Amino acid sequence: MKVVGKVESLWRYPVKSMRGEELQEAFVGFAGFYGDRFYAFASSTAPKGFPYLTGREKEQLLLYRPAYRHAEQMRKPPNLAEAEALGPGITPLYPAAADLMVDVQTPSGSLLAIDDPGLISMLRENLGEKHELTLVQSHRAMTDCRPISLFSMQTRQQLSQELGADLDKRRFRANLYLELESGNGFGEDEFVGRTLRIGPKTTVAVLDRDPRCKMITLDPDTGDANPEVMRLVARAHDGKAGVYGAVLVEGAIRPGDKIALLE
Repeated sequence: MKVVGKVESLWRYPVKSMRGEELQEAFVGFAGFYGDRFYAFASSTAPKGFPYLTGREKEQLLLYRPAYRHAEQMRKPPNLAEAEALGPGITPLYPAAADLMVDVQTPSGSLLAIDDPGLISMLRENLGEKHELTLVQSHRAMTDCRPISLFSMQTRQQLSQELGADLDKRRFRANLYLELESGNGFGEDEFVGRTLRIGPKTTVAVLDRDPRCKMITLDPDTGDANPEVMRLVARAHDGKAGVYGAVLVEGAIRPGDKIALLE
């Protein structure tokens, strides 16, 4: 194994397209980060293949702050230690339904349960009369593509230099932000088709570069769009930044954990 970097930070997004939360420990399972994108709002006007309301249609979604009501229970599976003690290949439990409740702080400061009809009414504002929203829930993370996304701080730095403006890493909504030993922007592209060991156990197959969309143009603190960000990525980097991965071996990871390339 060759060490290629370390974990800079860990993020999950309890509700698709709403603000993420930084974690000090994350359990990474076959379905993705534990608790990542368990909720989303399906839209009656969205394509059947991608039926969700996102920041592409409503930029202010990024200003809603979801948090699990039972945060301690949502750190990792309740039987993780017991499952790991039984030997390799044992898949731990997903959380009980009662532990999955999310409360959402709205941009105005009010706090609403994820299933409060008032939240849907608020999200429907300015979307048009024919636009209907439905809350959906899944134990399989409702990501755009593969289960987890990885993005290096070196790529953030290079894009900032190319744009001439400092880009907040949160624009890229990754699960794993990386510090690469190489120091190269877009260095994570070299891992496509290869396998990474992250921390003591977790193993991830890096499958593809991450095609980008309007989401990276949105300021995570204001929701304001800067189209130049997407134009730069499209013009200079084939519209891609960061990589997607699939989990081969489940495990817990923490900031500072080493990332090794498996030969």
